[in-house]
Amino acid sequence: MDALYSLFIAPFADFGFMQRALFGSLMLSLGACPIGVFLMLRRMSLSGDAMAHAILPGAAAGFLFYGLEILPMTVGGLIAGIIVALGAGAVSRFTIQREDASMAAFYLISLAIGVLMVSIRGSSVDLMHVLFGTVLALNNEALTLIGGIVAVTLVSLAIFWRALVAECLDPLFLRSVSRMGSPVHFIFLGLVVLNLVGGFQALGTLLSVGLMMLPAAAARFWTTRVEPMCVLAVLIGFASCIAGLLLSYHASLPSGPAIILSAGVVYFASILFGTRGILRARIIHHRHRTA
Repeated sequence: MDALYSLFIAPFADFGFMQRALFGSLMLSLGACPIGVFLMLRRMSLSGDAMAHAILPGAAAGFLFYGLEILPMTVGGLIAGIIVALGAGAVSRFTIQREDASMAAFYLISLAIGVLMVSIRGSSVDLMHVLFGTVLALNNEALTLIGGIVAVTLVSLAIFWRALVAECLDPLFLRSVSRMGSPVHFIFLGLVVLNLVGGFQALGTLLSVGLMMLPAAAARFWTTRVEPMCVLAVLIGFASCIAGLLLSYHASLPSGPAIILSAGVVYFASILFGTRGILRARIIHHRHRTA
């Protein structure tokens, strides 16, 4: 029992920074994983990665003027993310260019500008902090910010749930029966940006999308219904955060990558053993051939 306590409980019971990291990462999973499910169902998974990089110029602007302060970098990242999301969405809606191409263009420009801005004033350590985050350094201000983002996300999902599901399954039908098609699309992009900004505090711009997409992608191998998929994605996110933080503590590894790699392990396990995974598909195929 003592060994189990030391392995699983003691890191969180004995250290305040581990408690804050756990609380912050669990809140991020609660908000970001359902958003990841909708991104995946919309076939916009790589758009999430692009928007994660899009917040970098705004965060870098906050860093230039105020240093590594949470509120200015968050506000800057939020503004930059919204501008890029709306800009890329507008280009795809009103020109011949598809959304993935416009998002890629905005993402590449944003990433280059952000790295240059951080490099003007900061060191390589500051750049690593912005790109990869410091989940073990979350303070009460950051936790409050993440909690607010999660609350806004959950309330918005509750209000627009049916419209979001309808747009994922048949966006043309939604536009034909309701005027909510375009507004819901931009509201959803706003929620994506909000959660990436929240994840930026803990995991940085490069890894925040990992907690959003990997649990969602893993859940896809276990169910086809949207509601269970969202719940399962959140549970996978919870497990990944706990496992990643424990791995980081005991093996002295960076916490952000450890969390994302833990989610990656669940993803590959789901590919193999999920109810819609490779092994089950082979078993069913074998039964059909022998029947």
